[in-house]
Amino acid sequence: MILRQLRDTDEDAEAAWEVVAAAFGDSAALAGKDGWPPGYVAEVHERNRHLARTDPGGCWLALDETGMPLGVTLSARREGTWGLSMFAVLPRAQRQGVGRELLAAALLYGRGCLRGIICGSEDARAAGTYRRAGFALHPAMRLRGTVGPETKERLSPPDGAVHEGVARHRDLLDSVDRRTRGGAHGPDHELRLTQRRLLVVDDLAGSGYCYVGEDGKVEMLAATSRRLAKRLLTAALLCLPEGTDARVAGLTAEQQWAVDVGIEAGLELSTGGYVCLRGMPPPMPYIPSGTFL
Repeated sequence: MILRQLRDTDEDAEAAWEVVAAAFGDSAALAGKDGWPPGYVAEVHERNRHLARTDPGGCWLALDETGMPLGVTLSARREGTWGLSMFAVLPRAQRQGVGRELLAAALLYGRGCLRGIICGSEDARAAGTYRRAGFALHPAMRLRGTVGPETKERLSPPDGAVHEGVARHRDLLDSVDRRTRGGAHGPDHELRLTQRRLLVVDDLAGSGYCYVGEDGKVEMLAATSRRLAKRLLTAALLCLPEGTDARVAGLTAEQQWAVDVGIEAGLELSTGGYVCLRGMPPPMPYIPSGTFL
């Protein structure tokens, strides 16, 4: 096996995608009857190249002796906060030490960071690996449901103004990040602004933001108070077109405010995976992104 850094090229982005698609192929069914959502593959390629560019030391590709990809890991450091963005190994290469070496390379990149965060799946082996690496495992919940006319009838209107976010809000986003998760997302916001709709609140009561995808996913929600967080999540759900499959994942027990909004909206609540943290309590109020954490 050969382990090398992921390069900022279309070829390496495609190689990483092939591993992810093969490793998590079953999750395509969760995305809809037609498999992966439109535009999703392009987003993944952009993510892969972005992290290979900003954090080459944290992004690794495992290859066999013929140069075929076996596994990939992507991680990033942001102001003393390390995050694991992706970790996947082909089914045929599992239990052969490939994943162990990939994760070791990513963890080494995070050495010296005060904080660490991983949005882990329900896989028991992965959870055990993260625990042995020193992460506290916080069971997570998720909300999901189809947005319909009754959704908007159930939800109370936001209790204040919510604005469309633009590039000039970058300082606000970084400031809220530091208050909630200990470190700003920095350049990740530049990419996310091209891929997602950004909602922002900023008034005398505080500030906050969240991203909303056309696929119905609400993520990277951070605010200086639960009240503003509820306002953002409510606005995010209300802005989704009818028929959209709304999804909010990575909710730790500290995010009861989000559970309350989801239940009011008629979304289904279930458990799924872990938010794994090292050197930090669960950020609050906060909804992570599985990719940008």
